[in-house]
Amino acid sequence: MVFVLAIIPYTRYLHIIAAIFNGILRQRPRSVLKPIDLEKAEPFGTATVDQLTWRQVLDLYSCVVCGNCQELCPANASGKQLNPKKVIQDLKKHLLKVGPGLVSAKGKGEMAADLNPNLSGNVITTDEIWACTTCAACDTVCPVWVDHIDKIVDLRRNLVMEQAEIPETAEGALKSIESRGHPWRGTTLSRTDWAEGLDIKTLAEDKDIEFLFWVGCTQALEERSTRVAQAVAKLLKSAGVKFGILGTEESCCGDPARRLGNEYLFQMQAQKNIELIKGYGVKRVVTACPHCFNTIKNEYPQFGGEFEVIHHTELINQLLKEGRLKVNKGIKRLVTYHDACYLGRYNDIYQPPRQIIKAIPETKMVEMEQNLKRAFCCGGGGGHMWLEEREGRRINELRTEQALETRAEAVITVCPFCLQMFDDGIKAKAADEKLRVMDIAELVLEAT
Repeated sequence: MVFVLAIIPYTRYLHIIAAIFNGILRQRPRSVLKPIDLEKAEPFGTATVDQLTWRQVLDLYSCVVCGNCQELCPANASGKQLNPKKVIQDLKKHLLKVGPGLVSAKGKGEMAADLNPNLSGNVITTDEIWACTTCAACDTVCPVWVDHIDKIVDLRRNLVMEQAEIPETAEGALKSIESRGHPWRGTTLSRTDWAEGLDIKTLAEDKDIEFLFWVGCTQALEERSTRVAQAVAKLLKSAGVKFGILGTEESCCGDPARRLGNEYLFQMQAQKNIELIKGYGVKRVVTACPHCFNTIKNEYPQFGGEFEVIHHTELINQLLKEGRLKVNKGIKRLVTYHDACYLGRYNDIYQPPRQIIKAIPETKMVEMEQNLKRAFCCGGGGGHMWLEEREGRRINELRTEQALETRAEAVITVCPFCLQMFDDGIKAKAADEKLRVMDIAELVLEAT
């Protein structure tokens, strides 16, 4: 006990003790961002090292510098400045350097601004901060449960909400959410154009439903992705599921705003949507977007939005098992499946999509080398659908190369961001004749 309590804290083995408590106190579920109390917080996000929470400081002392996080980080693998291990170690070194002086000054009631510089741009570069796709690969593989993403997002929050510093393309997306309720500037589609001719009622017309189909901005307003919304709707109608949509009342779930650091905008969207959904008495929500799924399921409860949320892969798999949805023909095709970060690592949903593919006669599946918890990100999360990659290689092209290595004819996705990223990656690799990308709902619809 003398060794543990009196000696270890002053040696390089401090992480042994810190990691034990880090494991006991680890966040469940992983990577759910903590809300800011907008009325009381000052400042917003993390500006200086003394604004880290005690839990974040415990993370710094727990890191064993094993490098698992940097090995799987898509930003690091594609040549960006970001290295999650380095971020944690840089923060720790800075804390050890300035901490004693800050504690001493506080004890004397003195100001120590010269000892306490802004972390952004000094300890962690802005390129590092914006390179993160929030894929959670680092958090998932860390053996001592260090959370990397919350620190990066807190730095983004301070940049955006305190310093008004954000990449131009991302700023445009956030302004579009604020003024139009979605991030897709330039779209000519309305929220209901995709449903034309499908005889789908809005909740304003009929709220006696089994499920609210939360379509999401991308599948309602991005032309290629609208085909996924149509496929999901057709499958639900075929299975006799009574569902409705919000139509023009639906607004962005807020995921891009929160991941890009605008917590204020996120909370505005969340509160508006929660009030709307509750107003219609909705109990169950189905969505084909893992980002909407994760936000409504895991983050809306922070603001009183308690709903049963199911991803379309779970519902389709359930309907197939119950016989309500029937596969009538085989599809002779070799496919590979891409694990979406916000469905897999964030919510541990790995098997339903694979079970669906196996249920289709004559369709064979081959796994990419990186799959399940170690799957490589498509590059679209964390607001990166609206951020330019100016450094290193494009993440989506690296993942497309991994799909091409399987010699599959199609890559199956379950996320609208992944769909677009693969679509762009296939075009960039001039592989249109070798590989196509499709959502799992489109694959099932083809077989019904």
